[in-house]
Amino acid sequence: MTLRDGLVTHPSVTQRYGHLVETGKISRDPVQEKIAGALDRLIGEIADKRLARKSSALGWLFAKRRKPQEPVRGLYIHGGVGRGKTMLMDLFHELVPVDHKRRAHFNDFMADVHDRIGRHRAALKAGETQDTDPIPPVAAALAKDAWVLCFDEFTVTDIADAMILSRLFSALFDQGVVLVATSNVAPDDLYKDGLNRGLFLPFIGILKENTRILELDIDTDYRMQKLNRIPVYMTPDDAESERQMNDAWNTVVDGRTVEPSALTVKGRTVPVPRAAGTAARFDFAELCEKPLGARDYLAIAGAYDTIFIDHVPTMDKRRRNEAKRFILLIDTLYDAEARVFISAEATPEALYTEKDGTEAFEFDRTASRLIEMQSRDWLARTSARAEGEATAVDGQTQRRA
Repeated sequence: MTLRDGLVTHPSVTQRYGHLVETGKISRDPVQEKIAGALDRLIGEIADKRLARKSSALGWLFAKRRKPQEPVRGLYIHGGVGRGKTMLMDLFHELVPVDHKRRAHFNDFMADVHDRIGRHRAALKAGETQDTDPIPPVAAALAKDAWVLCFDEFTVTDIADAMILSRLFSALFDQGVVLVATSNVAPDDLYKDGLNRGLFLPFIGILKENTRILELDIDTDYRMQKLNRIPVYMTPDDAESERQMNDAWNTVVDGRTVEPSALTVKGRTVPVPRAAGTAARFDFAELCEKPLGARDYLAIAGAYDTIFIDHVPTMDKRRRNEAKRFILLIDTLYDAEARVFISAEATPEALYTEKDGTEAFEFDRTASRLIEMQSRDWLARTSARAEGEATAVDGQTQRRA
């Protein structure tokens, strides 16, 4: 069956969700079904807009009869960790009948934005353009590449991002871009306690004007149900954990030569102390006590599909910077579907000891992801990416002191 103008119909998010329930992949949840319905309605609005675009070439014939088309409002879906937001957005991105669409990690997207701004300023300096403001042309180029944008785990922590978001997204929405985002926080809590937050606040108003805000508020954390763990997270950080990490490393390396390596990121060198094939091994200090950022972690995740992290300590306010880097590191490795082996001083939920503050809130997601990354489902999904991978390591996953 096809719609007019040759647009092929797709299964709906609701239908695909129902299939996952019927096949036992997930449990039915009425709140998730409500979100699926909202995503289906948005797909319908986007399909109508796409058809309107395709017929616009003949618009001069019907200009007197056509009504101006209302802009399509996207969706901003927020709720606690492990509630199924990412699954639902992935179904939407797969099914929305648009060629020019993009699903991106927000940090990756903003890195692209800053790169484009940098290239524009270089062109201005070279006399290749007369536009002194880079935001409008950058937004126009982004909208041309993708007019449906999907962001998973939308969060704002970088002041450089916060300061340009209002103007950037005003320009993107003016270009007709439709945004679908998931987040652990409500819009009003974005960039909470951030430096110069007053300059960021207009973005919240722009976001509310151009998206419908939906809360995915259910009691079950579906990630926490995956308790069938594999031995990739060793605690406490003692001699036995060291032995288990070494055994796992030797199994993954499988006789390959282990030697130091390095990655080049924007002209800087990021050392990789131990590498073999597509596996790399670091101490926590080498990843989180040095001034590394999103680009560095993206480069590591792009170069290696199996990452070992030794000696992760417990953290509090005194180690706030290290905690922020660790949160970003795990987000990046999770998004890249990397296999991660960790020896740590405490269990995931006890690694960050503070109960208040932005880092404590964000670390809930990190702990949930660390737990999921221990599951057999995660190993089954990621093992196909590893080159020359040996069989899974046997032994106890987690020991308590």
